[in-house]
Amino acid sequence: MIETLPDLSNVVLQQNGAPALEPEAAAAIAVGLAALATGYAQRGIGSAAVGAVAEDSDNFVSALIFTVIPETLIIIAFVTIFVV
Repeated sequence: MIETLPDLSNVVLQQNGAPALEPEAAAAIAVGLAALATGYAQRGIGSAAVGAVAEDSDNFVSALIFTVIPETLIIIAFVTIFVV
């Protein structure tokens, strides 16, 4: 694994040592991947939360909290736009 690090750094860096991606492009990729991860996480959490609330309405608050937790991923990703 460690042997591949020089090859990986050559892929990331161009010949003149400049980054292959501009900061804005890297931020766009970060937000896009975070949005995909949020959707993927909420896919399972949302269906489980709806099932739990359907069985017992006392689970509504915990279901809501578990549904909101993946949203923090995209909020943090949006913060990277303003940092860059």
